[in-house]
Amino acid sequence: MTFDNQNVEIPQTLPMLPVRDIVVFPYMIIPLFVGRESSIRSVEEALTKRDRLIFLASQKDITEETPTPESIYETGTVAKIMRMRKLSDGRVKILIQGEAKAKIKAFTKTSGTFEVSVEKVEDTVNAADATEIQTLVKKAKECIEKTIALGKALSPDILLVLDDVTDPGRIADLIASNMGLKVVDAQKVLETTNTKDRLALVCQLLQAELDVLTTQVKIRGNNRGEDNRGQRENFLREQMKAIKNELGEQQDSKSEEMDELKNKVIAAGMPETVQAECLKQLGRLERMHPDASEATMVRTYLDWMVDLPWSKQSEDKIDITNAKTILDDDHYDLQKAKDRVLEFLAVRKLKATMKGPILCFSGPPGVGKTSLGRSIAKAMGREYFRIALGGVKDEAEIRGHRRTYVGAMPGKIIQALRQAKTRNPVIVLDEIDKMASDFKGDPSSAMLEVLDPEQNATFRDNYLNVDFDLSNVLFIATANVVENIPAALRDRMEMISIPGYTENDKLLITKKHLIDRQVEANGITAENIKFTDEGIKALIAGYTREAGLRNLEREIGSVCRKVAKKVVMNESNYVEVNAQTVGELLGPARFTREDKMLESNVGVVQGLAWTQAGGEVLLIEALKMKGKGSLLLTGQLGDVMKESAHAAMSYARAHMDELGIDPEMFEKFDVHVHLPAGAIPKDGPSAGITLTTALVSLLTGTPVRNDIAMTGEVTLQGRVLPVGGIREKCLAALNLGITNVIVPLACAKDLEDIPTQFKEKMNFILAENLDEVFAVAFEKSERFTKRLVTKKAEKRSKSDTAAA
Repeated sequence: MTFDNQNVEIPQTLPMLPVRDIVVFPYMIIPLFVGRESSIRSVEEALTKRDRLIFLASQKDITEETPTPESIYETGTVAKIMRMRKLSDGRVKILIQGEAKAKIKAFTKTSGTFEVSVEKVEDTVNAADATEIQTLVKKAKECIEKTIALGKALSPDILLVLDDVTDPGRIADLIASNMGLKVVDAQKVLETTNTKDRLALVCQLLQAELDVLTTQVKIRGNNRGEDNRGQRENFLREQMKAIKNELGEQQDSKSEEMDELKNKVIAAGMPETVQAECLKQLGRLERMHPDASEATMVRTYLDWMVDLPWSKQSEDKIDITNAKTILDDDHYDLQKAKDRVLEFLAVRKLKATMKGPILCFSGPPGVGKTSLGRSIAKAMGREYFRIALGGVKDEAEIRGHRRTYVGAMPGKIIQALRQAKTRNPVIVLDEIDKMASDFKGDPSSAMLEVLDPEQNATFRDNYLNVDFDLSNVLFIATANVVENIPAALRDRMEMISIPGYTENDKLLITKKHLIDRQVEANGITAENIKFTDEGIKALIAGYTREAGLRNLEREIGSVCRKVAKKVVMNESNYVEVNAQTVGELLGPARFTREDKMLESNVGVVQGLAWTQAGGEVLLIEALKMKGKGSLLLTGQLGDVMKESAHAAMSYARAHMDELGIDPEMFEKFDVHVHLPAGAIPKDGPSAGITLTTALVSLLTGTPVRNDIAMTGEVTLQGRVLPVGGIREKCLAALNLGITNVIVPLACAKDLEDIPTQFKEKMNFILAENLDEVFAVAFEKSERFTKRLVTKKAEKRSKSDTAAA
């Protein structure tokens, strides 16, 4: 049944049926399923009141359930309902035929059902376009034939129908209605009233369809013979991709994800070679099945690459005064380390581009090495990250794992940069002396490239497999025992020694930092507790034995907790922590130390020693007894100290006439040298002059002054050689009330490290040889003083003779 759309009489108003995913053309016969209540009422009204005529218009959004006038295209088709049948599920099936094109003038009803006022749309044809129209008609028919030949599913009768139709406009509508176009494209064809333009648009859409079909055939040919599931799915994806690209449809979620990832790669600011590698891996990822294990590895790799700070960096705060203030507020003393950081900032201010120094802070635990790194980052305005290297024994922990298995990941250096989010953070390599090695490799060897300013600009992580510039990173390593660091690695770093804190240092740090921190941490206030200097000193001397501050802070925290308990139980609201109350709160002192000698004794000398916990005053006791001239050493002495004792005995025997020693002392008496406490191992060369003084005192019967202490290495010639730890040793003597200290002349420079307020209270005797030591150390030293004067006169005479 057909109608001539030129003779259709359209009523003034018609019920309207919005259709979702199709555009109805004039002369088109098609079944429609109607399910919405409002649409069913529109159909019923058309059948009963409007001579079966209804206006069909497409929705702009096919997902919209309740369309509004604004979401419906204005141009549609007046159609006649040829047949209607109600279905069991409540829907209605109708068969309609398009009659004429029309355009909505106004909506006369929008509640319940749509009713519209329409006007008929006439086609326009220019006589001058007749030849061009015939050409377009011929081209359209040829394209339809090619489309069918390439496998497009079209009605087999369409070619016969096209031969019978002579109206070019109807040919265009007939082709468009059978192509299965998208709603947007079909609506453009419907709204085009000029016959030539409509035919041209249809030819354009036909050509695009031909290109897609040609691509489809090509892909099918390339993938022929691929019969496994993964290959078939890949073929289908390529087919869909080609079709979507040709039709200009929106890409699927994977394509969007790939585009987003590509934009991230471009925006990451990578070097050209790195960006090229990322784009290469991205291309591989696009061709992979998303469920493939390798696809997961490549995606993880690309995520790492785009997250790394290739071009992001913090701007250094080059304010030397402010940096010095921050360092001084956070840490007491540590002057050498602070000066080195300030020097770096000063150079950085004068020269914008410079390689970061590789610093290594060495010292005992708890002296502030790691926290100093955090303060440096704060002073410079850089990000801070700490890498714990203790126990690391796999080279891949530093250089990364190779991308040969699922679960591979970069090394700790690249991980730190990703978390810091800048390419110039301060990275603290904590406990670098505690790295181990096994069959998996030597991580300390991998650190050679990281910590070499000449090489780390092209550091290559095994996982990334591209170069990353580490030259802007400020690496700060920490170590307890420098000797445990391999020599090659130690050579890469600038070593800065951070000695243990003395008791005076600990007192000042406790008052400035530790007390306030622990008072706040334990919920009490300054109104509940007060620490006196005597109380703090009692804590330091009796309850801790360390170079750092960790145990001291724990003990202060213990005191605060006990005071908090008293406050809560209403036993006391205020406690003054002094030397007496410390024992009441914490119990008996865990450590005791030697008191200074109350009187001068023969064969007993106060020596000075250095330990990781600071300086110590040690009593060296020598005793003679009848025997055969042997030397007995006790007190868990190390080899170096034993050798110093034998050297002292040899010196005494070689100079017994000058020192006034009876020769029978070496033949009829044994000498026993002991260093309390016997349970503590002792070693080092510092006791050389102390041992010699004790032996000479014993063998000559001359008492040694009780107000003097000494340190220094001795030679068989009697020269006094320099030793280390002068600052700690001298302050230990001062804490015991000893103000006279003999130190080697070569150690005069080390006295500058002693704070001025303590140095002013002490008398330093600089000795170049044992004669100068004996002249000062012995209580009855006239004989030794005379010997010293004689030797100096002889030396002066020899110098004058040589000069003449």
